[in-house]
Amino acid sequence: MSAEKARSFLAARGMEDKIQTHSESIDTVEHAAQQIGCSEAEIAKTLTFLVDEKPVLIVMAGDGRVNSSRFKAEFHTKPHMIPREMVNELIGHEPGGVCPFGVKEGVSLYLDVSIKRFALVHPAAGDEFTSAALTIEELEHALDDVKWCNVCKGWEEKEVI
Repeated sequence: MSAEKARSFLAARGMEDKIQTHSESIDTVEHAAQQIGCSEAEIAKTLTFLVDEKPVLIVMAGDGRVNSSRFKAEFHTKPHMIPREMVNELIGHEPGGVCPFGVKEGVSLYLDVSIKRFALVHPAAGDEFTSAALTIEELEHALDDVKWCNVCKGWEEKEVI
């Protein structure tokens, strides 16, 4: 069901052709990179947090990790991930397929600057077998009310690939 929501969401924006279906699971950054044929860093993983008891999604590079100090500076609270059993209820996608496409109303969307170094990124598209291949501009323009943040560590700023 989640993949259908993501597909409808992208189709409404003229981006259905960006969707890729994989024969094996892409439920982790490592699995996704193997299936897609890109670096782990180019996987645009989507993490879920609770901020002031409201759901927040942050799309970041596959090699990024949340820096608590940066997160607190941005959101004025420590990072608290949404418990796995609550993700679908709050976001509208199951763990393994969480993506910024077709999420429930009231979910805040953020793109982390760690993805800006890539010409193309690969977020999940609703389930553990579906992804999308999008430029940063396409990703940004596909999302309503998306904001940029800088909450990651573990990656080095490099030239655009």
